[in-house]
Amino acid sequence: MAKTIYYVSSSIDGFIAGADDSLGWLYEIDPGDRDVSSFVGEIGALAMGAATYECVLRDSQLLEHPEKWQEAHSDRPVWVFTHRELPKVPGADITFVSGDVRPAHRAMVRAASGRNILVAGGGSLATAFVDAGLLDEMFIGVVPVMLVSGKPLFTGHLTSSRLSLSNVEQIGQVAYLTYHVLPAD
Repeated sequence: MAKTIYYVSSSIDGFIAGADDSLGWLYEIDPGDRDVSSFVGEIGALAMGAATYECVLRDSQLLEHPEKWQEAHSDRPVWVFTHRELPKVPGADITFVSGDVRPAHRAMVRAASGRNILVAGGGSLATAFVDAGLLDEMFIGVVPVMLVSGKPLFTGHLTSSRLSLSNVEQIGQVAYLTYHVLPAD
């Protein structure tokens, strides 16, 4: 059965981007030899927040090099959750949406055709999916850095009774934690 998975890298102190939305700290580490090809092959649709989308646009210079988007996403449609106008990568299958995540999730499930849905960031978007009862799993790469401030890993309240640790893996300096998100009582 297809799952909706929040896949994210976080600092030890719980931030997924620096105070200026930067991800430079993430590029400074050697992620080790993690083969993500099978994971990526199971992804049929992707959701991301506006700040994540803007980081990807900026850091990969996608407006100048739209072919990089195709290399990363090929036939995978992407939904970007935003409340403002954002530039679209030329030729990319991107849908800009706002508001309740449920209608967009239904469209993502249809588009994914039995494959998983990836929530790529940020913390408030992952919280919206949890609050709607739509997030099945969290896959968090904990990176050995302290940012002190920035964009949080998660913006809502989620108790340990709703999270079940299913896997811990170390690759290089990164600890990968997988949690199943249990339904609310």
